[in-house]
Formats: sequence, structure tokens, C-alpha cells
Amino acid sequence: MNPGDYLQIIIYIGALLLLVKPLGSYMAKVFQGERNVLSRAIGPLERFVYRISGIRSDEEMSWKTYAMAMMLFTLAGLVSLYAIERLQAILPLNPQNLGAVNPDLAFNTSTSFNTNTNWQSYGGETTMSYLTQMAGLMVHQFLSAAVGIAVLLALIRGFARHSVKTIGNFWVDATRAVLYVLIPLSLILAILLVSQGVVQTFSGPKTADLLQSTLDANGQVVTRQTIATGPAAAMVAIKQLGTNGGGFFNVNSAHPFENPTPFSNFLEMLAILVIPAALCYTFGKMAGDTRQGWLILGVMTVIFVAMVSVCIWSEQSGNPALAKLGVDQTASSIQSGGNMEGKEVRFGSVNSALWAVATTSASNGSVNSMHDSFTTIGGLIPMWMMQLGEVVYGGAGSGLYGMLAFVIIAVFIAGLMIGRTPEYLGKKIEAFEMKMASLMVLIPVLLVLFGTALAVTLTAGKTAVFNPGPHGFSEVLYAFSSTGNNNGSAFAGLGTNTFFYNIALATAMLFARYWLAVPALAIAGSLAQKKSVPVSSGTLPTHTPLFGGWLIGVIAIVGALSFFPALSLGPIAERLMMR
Repeated sequence: MNPGDYLQIIIYIGALLLLVKPLGSYMAKVFQGERNVLSRAIGPLERFVYRISGIRSDEEMSWKTYAMAMMLFTLAGLVSLYAIERLQAILPLNPQNLGAVNPDLAFNTSTSFNTNTNWQSYGGETTMSYLTQMAGLMVHQFLSAAVGIAVLLALIRGFARHSVKTIGNFWVDATRAVLYVLIPLSLILAILLVSQGVVQTFSGPKTADLLQSTLDANGQVVTRQTIATGPAAAMVAIKQLGTNGGGFFNVNSAHPFENPTPFSNFLEMLAILVIPAALCYTFGKMAGDTRQGWLILGVMTVIFVAMVSVCIWSEQSGNPALAKLGVDQTASSIQSGGNMEGKEVRFGSVNSALWAVATTSASNGSVNSMHDSFTTIGGLIPMWMMQLGEVVYGGAGSGLYGMLAFVIIAVFIAGLMIGRTPEYLGKKIEAFEMKMASLMVLIPVLLVLFGTALAVTLTAGKTAVFNPGPHGFSEVLYAFSSTGNNNGSAFAGLGTNTFFYNIALATAMLFARYWLAVPALAIAGSLAQKKSVPVSSGTLPTHTPLFGGWLIGVIAIVGALSFFPALSLGPIAERLMMR
């Protein structure tokens, strides 16, 4: 690595951590209904939304009502997005005259964007019209992120309140997340991205003369190139900030129209993690103990830095197959060095590895390089980050409520070891909370392993695997790890735009999102009804480095025991075969 590579990593992590407190404090004010810097500008709009929607902002919900509202909202969004995709051929803002999206692909895509996964089995510029991208996909990138934040807020209130049956109002929480957090931040980021050259236009595709003619798939001479454009900057902003990840163009943020410069690359990487990281401080602030938020943020950051280090080391070590061909993979002042297959020269191997770990730490899934071309260990790290349950920062809201499930488990196990009833934030952790937390941890594991087993057993799953041996298995395992944890990135060598994969992966996305969100709300409802237990000399401190180390151990052990056998058949076996 060059000194500049170290400096970029330090600046990135430093900038992320510096933004945690101011953004987290602002979000705490927003979601507690306190005055903030945008109250005067957005407050009237918020009240207008409530008035035309018939929402009573002072009326709170039980956890079951909250869950029902979330599910109905999602169902309405899924149906409306499916309709837009199926009708896009007759809708406006379709300069390329694209036809209707196939039924199974439309179902997969509408499910994907409603669950904050943004898995894409299609090329955006060749499949979706401008209207579908904006009024369909981009709108749901805002809404799905708001739903994740709303569920987290309900869980926070469960810890903060006592002897009550309500956990907030879903419509109020989601509205405030969109109006006060996601739209303002997206507007700022979109303007910065346009300044770097990210396209934002309603005009149709452009054409340009090729410097050298070539032949198409039918052997015909091609002298002109069609260059896709469109309103990309707005979508790129929310795809990053909302931990969505779905790109306007097929190759996502590796495309020069989505991510043209090193500065745009830095901004987009920072946007991936800034809201999930800041929500840790919001949690501490709203729960009445900021030490708990800092502890969870510290645990996330320790795991993130460790995995980034391993991934960068592996990619910088280079590809043995390329070394045999005499390719120079040494880092120098004129090249980043390492394994550059599937990576953009303007970013290099270090920035590509950093993005890969950041996007799979969050449930983002955007890419600036092709993970399928990473080294065996370099590709294993992003896969394992997803398999941990997307709790290292994770999605907007969903990452932290997933991490809190691990906290509940860690507290419960520690309580059993010392012979005391486990407590967290003044609430006793009992059988019901453990059952719900166990569901949140185990359901993604079952979805990933069962889905992978089904795909490599059935002919419909095997015919889409284009690479033989362990790498082909890794591609299938990665696909279900991604959809089963609402990430959305892919090992792109797998042909997933088939009926089998569209339905199977959509099913995994639905279960991974809502079979975790509903148990989280059930925990919130249970905790809110409990009395607050005063701290005593026997209370386990959950804000200390010792507990942080214990929490890391629980997360790592669950991840390792759940997926080591499957990883042994994929990237680990491929690594051993290379030697």
C-alpha cells in the first residue's frame, strides 16, 4: 500500500466518526418531536402531510397495531411498484420506448426495493424507464429506509419507556424520517455529486462515433455507440444514504456516470455508513444513556476495521493466476497494485476493498468493483459481513435493531453465567425477549442455507451457474447471503434473471425483512410494559470494553458456527485448490 492509501482509510473512518454525534443528536431531536434546525422550514409540510392523510400525530400505537401499519404500508408499496413496472410501456418519461418488465422480474424488483434490499437481476439503463426509476424505484428507496428507521425507533422506546402499552406512531416516525433526514441529506449529496459529473437529465440516450469500428454479436460492423444517460444523481444520493444500493446503471457505482471521481467515490462511501452509525448515538440519546450507543458503535467499528484490513491485505497480495502470467501487481507511485481484475483504475484495489466491506457491513449492496473478481479471501470477507446478519452498522435502522438482538442474547448468556436475571437498560430480559431475539438471529441463517441448498440441488438453480466448482457454489451462496440479509450486492457470475431465482430470492428478501422487523416490534411492546429495574451492585455493566469484547465474541461465534461449513465448500475450498 502507498502512504496515500493509509491516509484515505484514516480520513474515511475519521470523517464517519466525526459525523456521528451531530447527526445522531439531530435525529434524536427530530424523532422525539423537539425543535430542530429544520423545524421552521419543514414543520408546516409535516403538519400538512398529517392533515391530508388523516393522521393524528398525538395518537400512539401498540406494537401489534404498529406492525400492522408497517405491513399494510409495505404491501401497498409492493403492489404499486409492480404496477408501474408492468405498465411502463404506456407510461410517460420512457425515451427509449422500453417494454413492460416481465412478471417474475417485476415481482422480484418490487419486493427488492420495498424491503430495502435493492437486489437487481436486470440492467437499469436497458430495462427501466426514467419514470420507473424515479417514481417507482427511487421513491421506495426513501420509503423502505424510513420503515427501517421507524422499527428501530419503536424498539428504542421499548427500552426507554416503562409500564405503558404504546411504542409510538408508525406514520409519524416514517414521515419524519423522510422529511427531516432522508430528503435534506439526499438533496445536499445529489448537488455535490452533480458537481463531480454525475448525470442528472431527462434527455434520452446520446450517440458517439467510435474511434475504431467493431463487430456486434451478429457479426455486423458497429461504428457508433449509444450512451445511456438519465436522472441518476438523485437516485445515487438516496441509494447510498438510505442503505439501498440499487444503481441507475447496470454496473452501479463502477459506472463513470454514477461515480466519476475519487471525491465522488469518497462521498458515496461515506453516505453508506453515516446514518446507521449516527443512529447509534440517537439510540443512546433517546434511551437516556449515550454510553450504550458509543459502546455499540465501538463494537461495530472494531469489527469493520478488522475486516477491512483482511480484505485490503488479500486484494493487495494480488492474484496468483495473474502473477504466473507475469503481470506486475506491485504497489507503486504509478499504480495501486494488487488484484485489479474487475476494478476501476480510478479507484484502485484499496478503495475497491474498502467499499466492498462498507457496502456489505451496511445493507447497502452498491458496488464500485465486481466482487466476483476478488481474491478468494477478499471475496469471503464481504460474504461473511452479510452472514453476520448485517449488524455491523447495517441498514438504516435495521442494522441497529439487529445488533440489539445480539445485545439481548449476549446479556442473557452473561446473566446465566453469573447466576442473575439478565437486565439491559433497566429492563429484565426474559424468555419472550430471548425467543424473539433468537428468531431475529436464526431466520436469516435458515434462509441463506436452505435457499443455497435448494438452488444447488434443483436443475433450475444449477443451470444458471456459469462457473464450475467451488466458485460457482460461492456465487449461489453469495446470492442467498445477500438477499437473505437484505443487502443486494452479488457475485455477478450467476444468471439470476430466471423464474426460479426471481421467485426464490424475492421470497428470501420478504422473510428476511419482515420476519425480523415484527419480532423486533414484539420485543419493543414487551419491554415497554415492564417496570424499570434500578441499577444495583449486581447489575452487569453493558457500557464497558469488557462487555464490548463479549458482544464481539457472541457475534463472531454465531456467524462462524452458522456458516463455516458452507464457506468451506466455497471460498475456502477454492483457496486451498489454488495452492
